[in-house]
Amino acid sequence: MNEFSHILKDQVDKVCARLHEMKRDDLALMFARCYPNTLETTTKLLDDGSAFVITGDIHAMWLRDSAAQVHHYLPVAAQNEELADIIEKMIRRYSIYVPKDPYANAFNEKDNDFGHKDDITFRSPWVWERKYEVDSLCSVIFIAYKFWKKTGRCAYLDEDFKKVLLIILDVWETELHHAEKSSYTFERMNCRQSDTMTRGGHGEPVCYTGMTWSAFRPSDDACVYNYLIPSQMYAVVVLGYLSEIAEEIYKDKALAARAEALAATINEGIKKYGIYEHPKYGKIYAYETDGLGNYNLMDDANVPSLLSAPYLGYCDASDPIYVNTRKFILSEDNPYYFTGKVLRGIGSPHTDKGYVWPISLSLQGLTSQDDKEIENILDMLVASHAGTYYMHESIDADNEYNFSRSWFAWANSIFSELVLKYAGFEI
Repeated sequence: MNEFSHILKDQVDKVCARLHEMKRDDLALMFARCYPNTLETTTKLLDDGSAFVITGDIHAMWLRDSAAQVHHYLPVAAQNEELADIIEKMIRRYSIYVPKDPYANAFNEKDNDFGHKDDITFRSPWVWERKYEVDSLCSVIFIAYKFWKKTGRCAYLDEDFKKVLLIILDVWETELHHAEKSSYTFERMNCRQSDTMTRGGHGEPVCYTGMTWSAFRPSDDACVYNYLIPSQMYAVVVLGYLSEIAEEIYKDKALAARAEALAATINEGIKKYGIYEHPKYGKIYAYETDGLGNYNLMDDANVPSLLSAPYLGYCDASDPIYVNTRKFILSEDNPYYFTGKVLRGIGSPHTDKGYVWPISLSLQGLTSQDDKEIENILDMLVASHAGTYYMHESIDADNEYNFSRSWFAWANSIFSELVLKYAGFEI
């Protein structure tokens, strides 16, 4: 037990009782460990009134991961002031970080200069890593909006947070014209190719598409083509959230209109450049494109992914192009879909070939409309925790005892969301 354990006890007890009634004692054991993992092991309250949430086994706060790590707590936060206080403090942390460097994906607790100090890019002692990812900034807006809507709290949506929103818009509008207007470059020496940008840190050529350029994927791997479609989808959704915040909280119609215009521009780009006519599956969403006629047809386990489009709120699960895309990415035509003795699902070029990610399996369940599919996914996850009762980053599809990252809180959080859905609780 730690100082926060009591906050979640009632929810854990209620969900586990329901799972016992459903004869899923195996899931109850896992949920009781995975659900509180972020709050119990990765969350630290700071003297400045904010909260620092590490990703797990790396002592840094990722914008994307931290938002996803607390998302499954929002229904409880709506009723529990103590939990709501903690999440609000974490969101306030973003008002410190984003102005320091909106191109950074992960930050230190203070200006201690920890992390990747030798990367060739702009350096700040606050930044642990400066891999620019559109989805990192999306996640800041996503959790701030969802927390407001779930709890009714809005004190953190102050002038400091408005500055964050303006910075995000500035960056995304600049990156519509990356080659002409952006100052961002990134190089890492003596590393695998996916950890650095090509062409002296500038990345491969692109043309204007209406979409906003991203250097890296949510896996922290470099994009092959720098219009990353899942991140464009995410941006379209959160720009709608930004517009609503601008209208209702700030009473700023100009800011709302600016967000809506950018969302429309990006969405036009997705429809014009992000859809590929596949000879087997019909119209599908590409994972990446450059606007020059090149497409990367795949999906990655990390969210945002093509698989996660309905979860993010971009489209309905019954959308025909999404249905076609789902068939493609959940097949061996996706180069990162792996089938083994223990698991079958989506992996990532970020980890070894043949390794499936529990995050992708949980997202498959959360976006499924098929009860049998959800049951099968839960059975696979139960069968692959290797006696730890926690999720991992990736797992050998043939041997559950071969896995990466035993302490990866994001995976525990999203698994917990799937269990909540399965047991009939609010998510």
